[in-house]
Amino acid sequence: MMRQYLDLKAEAGDCLLFYRMGDFFELFFEDAKRAAAILDIALTSRGEHDGAPVPMCGVPVHAAENYLARLIRAGCRVAIAEQTETPEEAKARARREGTAVSKALVSRDIVRFVTAGTLTEETLLEPRRANVLAAIAELRGTFGVASCDISTGRMEMEECQPGTLASILARIGASEVVAAEDRDVPFDAVTRPPGDFSSDAGERALKAAHGVATLDGFGQFTRPMLAAAGGLLAYLDHAGRGSMPLLLPPVVRRSDGFLGMDEATRASLEILSSHRGGRAGSLIAAIDRCVTGAGARLLADDLAAPLAERAPIEARLALVDHVHADPLLRGDLRNLLRGLPDIGRALGRLVAGRGSPRDLGQLRDGLGEARRVGDLLRDRPDPPALLNTLLPDLAGHAELTDLLARALVPSPPTERQSGGYIAAEYDHALDDLREVSGNARRAIAAMEARYRDETGIGSLKIKHNGVLGYFIEVPARHADALMTSDSGFTHRQTMASAVRFNSLRLHEEASRIAEAGGRALAAEEAHFEELVETVAARAEPIARTAAAVARLDVVAGQAERASEGEWCRPVITEDTALAIREGRHPVVEAALVSSGERFVANDCTLSQADRLWLVGGPNMGGKSTFLRQNALIVLMAQAGGFVPAASATIGLVDQLFSRVGASDNLARGRSTFMVEMVETAAILQQAGPRSFVILDEVGRGTSTYDGLALAWAVAEAIHETNRSRCLFATHYHEMARLAETCPALSLHHVRAKEWKGDLVLLHELAAGAADRSYGLAVAKLAGVPSAVVARARSVLQKLEKGRAETGGLAAGLGELPLFAAAAEAEEKECDAVRERLAALDVDTLSPREALDLLYVLKREAGED
Repeated sequence: MMRQYLDLKAEAGDCLLFYRMGDFFELFFEDAKRAAAILDIALTSRGEHDGAPVPMCGVPVHAAENYLARLIRAGCRVAIAEQTETPEEAKARARREGTAVSKALVSRDIVRFVTAGTLTEETLLEPRRANVLAAIAELRGTFGVASCDISTGRMEMEECQPGTLASILARIGASEVVAAEDRDVPFDAVTRPPGDFSSDAGERALKAAHGVATLDGFGQFTRPMLAAAGGLLAYLDHAGRGSMPLLLPPVVRRSDGFLGMDEATRASLEILSSHRGGRAGSLIAAIDRCVTGAGARLLADDLAAPLAERAPIEARLALVDHVHADPLLRGDLRNLLRGLPDIGRALGRLVAGRGSPRDLGQLRDGLGEARRVGDLLRDRPDPPALLNTLLPDLAGHAELTDLLARALVPSPPTERQSGGYIAAEYDHALDDLREVSGNARRAIAAMEARYRDETGIGSLKIKHNGVLGYFIEVPARHADALMTSDSGFTHRQTMASAVRFNSLRLHEEASRIAEAGGRALAAEEAHFEELVETVAARAEPIARTAAAVARLDVVAGQAERASEGEWCRPVITEDTALAIREGRHPVVEAALVSSGERFVANDCTLSQADRLWLVGGPNMGGKSTFLRQNALIVLMAQAGGFVPAASATIGLVDQLFSRVGASDNLARGRSTFMVEMVETAAILQQAGPRSFVILDEVGRGTSTYDGLALAWAVAEAIHETNRSRCLFATHYHEMARLAETCPALSLHHVRAKEWKGDLVLLHELAAGAADRSYGLAVAKLAGVPSAVVARARSVLQKLEKGRAETGGLAAGLGELPLFAAAAEAEEKECDAVRERLAALDVDTLSPREALDLLYVLKREAGED
């Protein structure tokens, strides 16, 4: 057995090997140690190998999917080695081969590799997140990218230059990336033989997968695209051990048709996940009102890849507007959609050979409900063009749904080994077999009664177990009566208090029951395979129906969210204007609303004559929120949804850039300031007149003079060279002088004021430069000790005086005794309080006067 295991482990490579032994998957050696630590299960041992105990752990086969999910989340890949013959077949093979039957080893083989990008099982997938596998190939300096979600069959191919590969992979959000082992890629990837990434092999594989002689009907594919497709399909063939999943015709994705965003921008805007990880706090969490998993996945795709062409954006907006304008229609539509199963993923499992009767039932119910959705939307007055495009995909499949309705029971099971999922009257021969099997209890009961009468043993029973099958059992004191040769009973087993027998009649009846049951299971299995073949033959139109349902769910969800928040339909133009009135940040507003607070809306109007806004004001005043909300409004508009504003006119943006927040990348040897400069460099090298850029605190990661110089130069470059629409937040007041030399730059600030020593943040944007940064006031608001704030105020006064007199920033700092000013001020305050307390006649104070005095002292202490 160990030799067989080691041979399979060599084939599995760096994957954990699940080795099937009866009702368990066992792991050995280092695999066992690693899996036991991840799964928190017992690590034991079995026998010895090379004189040392063999570490072992195992998981039950019936619960394997739960354990697989945890291993995949931990970054593991798993090879499944199943028994490919029964013990009886192994013994028969041993006899044929002339080997010892007692040592016959059941054959095993790896039937599948379970990896992050090749999952189809419902329990292993997140319903509201796509699961994408991507392959990359490089030919003569150009990259091809092929990606697919095998749970639904969607496949896309595109081409890019090395500088944009990272942003494409960030947009795709692949669970797993495959690359040739002779290529040096700057990210984690599963490496495969270079021969898999052949453009000729990729072309042949695509033709074979779709049964066509030419790919011209699918689009124009470049050699790098085909090479990537070759690597993708070779990996799927390897993972499935020759069983290919559902693959729909590949779609060529044009980069110029979508809003460009690099990885840093996506992370900064927290589109699909927040900085803390997960959906909570992200844009999609704030706007997702989809009622199906497929709709949520499509919404995520829309937000990850907004459009950059006016016509398709307007088509989406028109349909959202159509549903938004009719609340009754919207409610009925969402109620229908809420009951739909995930048609696309059920189809994917069936075509991949991993489906169940329940998946067939989901197709039956889902396709039937999709037809009802189509009936609801058909014959609407002034239907948008996109609705007319979707309706035909909702109308078909009547023949298939009728077949599935006749063939399946109302609630098919998830397992098919035990049968019971083919409906009565679908197959009369099957009904007869079931009747025989179903009448077994009555037949056995009648035989038991007959034997009791014949033997006179009232305690005789006919029982069944998995080892002996059916048998007759009597108490030990009655066994002698059945032991005689003419009794008609054959002794099988003696127990402590009972003896078990067989009989010819019981054997014949048990054989008839078993045969009928086996034939019934075989008949159901044959029907299942026929139904799956019928479904697979209609895979593409079923997938189009699933896509239409998902799009309608996105549209209805967008309309619902717009109605909740009083959002507006944006106006999309071909110029470079950006006019947002009373814009809000959808995530921040949702958080404030939940706590009973109000979000302060602000306007943003950029044009060719006023395309660069320099925004000043205190930290926590709302600068970053203002910058991000306008970027998100652009993104949401071009994704085809309504936006959180009173009105919005969006001149099409081709690339969106965000340099907001401080972070490092120590794993790649980059400090916070280095990361800031890398991201800034990318913007300066790529942004153009149709781009929208938000920059926050450029230069803050280095010395004051260096930082100011960099921020100044970057602002000038954005204004003069890139000529992009840009919101630039900064604390450097000196940059206000740029307005004198940059005609398209205007000055703005977030308003704040100090009241009785406290900073009041108004979160309102106003024209003009900020008068100061309010840094010390913010520090006090944050809870910095008053002595430290007082010391900082003394240092600031000295700095400002030194700069005014000598031009040197740090002039005269050596004259400041450590905390002297703070200590002196604090002592004077204490003396004043002591004097007031000493002058009080406590005995003459009324309770009300004492309480008022405490309030006064507390307020004064807070101001100080």
